Amino acid sequence: MTASAGDGALVHDGPLILGAGLAGLLAALAAAPRRVLLVSPAPLGQACASAWAQGGMAAALAADDDPDLHAADTLAAGAGLCNPEAVALLTREGPAAVRRLAALGAPFDRDRDGGFRLSLEAAHRRARVARVGGDGAGAAIMAAVIARVRDAAHIQIWEGVRAAALLSDSEGRVRGAVIARGSELTSVVAPATLLATGGVGGLYAVTTDPPEVDGSGLALAAQAGAVIQDPELVQFHPTALDLGLDPAPLATEALRGEGARLVDRLGRPFMTDLDPRGDLAPRDIVARGVAAKVLTGGAFLDAREGRIADFARHFPAVHAACVRAGLDPARDLLPVCPAAHYHMGGVRTDLWGHTSLEGLLAAGECAANGVHGANRLASNSLLEAAVFGARAGEAAREAGPAATRPQSLTPAPSLPPELRGELRRRMSRQAGVVRDRAGLLDLMSWIETARDRVGGSGPLITASLLVRGALRREESRGAHQRTDFPRTAPVARHTHLSQADQTPTRRAA
Repeated sequence: MTASAGDGALVHDGPLILGAGLAGLLAALAAAPRRVLLVSPAPLGQACASAWAQGGMAAALAADDDPDLHAADTLAAGAGLCNPEAVALLTREGPAAVRRLAALGAPFDRDRDGGFRLSLEAAHRRARVARVGGDGAGAAIMAAVIARVRDAAHIQIWEGVRAAALLSDSEGRVRGAVIARGSELTSVVAPATLLATGGVGGLYAVTTDPPEVDGSGLALAAQAGAVIQDPELVQFHPTALDLGLDPAPLATEALRGEGARLVDRLGRPFMTDLDPRGDLAPRDIVARGVAAKVLTGGAFLDAREGRIADFARHFPAVHAACVRAGLDPARDLLPVCPAAHYHMGGVRTDLWGHTSLEGLLAAGECAANGVHGANRLASNSLLEAAVFGARAGEAAREAGPAATRPQSLTPAPSLPPELRGELRRRMSRQAGVVRDRAGLLDLMSWIETARDRVGGSGPLITASLLVRGALRREESRGAHQRTDFPRTAPVARHTHLSQADQTPTRRAA
């Protein structure tokens, strides 16, 4: 599928896809019959957040639901920063996307009549979350899609390698990437390069994501000059199990949809004091409520006997994590805390995954197409990866011939373990659920000092983008809470950043 350019580079006549979560895999399938080169830093299904998703996929599959209702809930959660056109596309195509995955072999839970068994999650007005095995949707969906990808004759897979830099020509068009296998570097020239590298949770000390998911795609795109949108908008899941583990085990929101309650250390519910929707308020509100309780004695999930029947069968992943920690959900309160979980910001794209750079596309969590706004609606992430991953694959399929002599950007240096650990601790402390100018400025100063010491490593570039965006957004909106700017601005505006000029720009949403 690849040929030598005669100068050490390989020429691939088809899409080059960097990342193998759900968006990258579905993009690879959708790009047929073009030859696809799929690059994954780990064996397929590992080191990607898609496989860890518990809740399921939200879609208007029930008789009492419709895409317009789903869209309205998505827009409400997004706090003014959603692109209504993107949301309408997502919710309109959502039911078909779920059914396509079922046809690929994803074993969604079914009711007695053979329909999808649907759960209620926070900020949804209908039960519309299609699940697998109670809380195993991500792993089961990924297993089915991976099997199809491995069987696809048009897809070549490189596992255990990573993208170290993007290739571009003299006009700034992206022409492929430098791929690293250990210390060995290989330039791959391609007509279209698609980033599907996931989110930024690995930049935080407390996260539900694999540690490898550290915003590498954003750093690559920013180094090449792409526009980054709303990097400050990070969603913190309110109920990670607070067990001192890295990453923190997730206690899916579906638990609260099925009757579990958030309580303080004395067993008293507290969310109804903060929001009339109580435990099923939007995630940003619940995360802040849980964070406040963690500081004053702890927050706990009460799923004891009588609240959720047959916990072990309906939520096996959460139950297994509790048992490993010596907890019995039928008897014990489960300690929880907010954890970095999902990135609403990313590389700015249109509805087909095109970025501001010709030849570069993005899909999944590393992309910002306007679906999630300032606060992602629960279980919209796998759906967005499915719908927009396939669209980006179709767009990449149409790319014309690649140039054979692009210029390479300098691969970023790695970040030493001790600096990575300190960065993660500082990000959780100073760019977490609640932020202020003093903490953000101190964090930015530390990042710049670290960059002076080791150079522009990917995690430092991405962290810098996130902190710059958080400083620029002088308001509280959705998942972004500034104690020094507690009010929401009357006009919703996106943050647009460019690594090239280091200057944030703002425009109306």
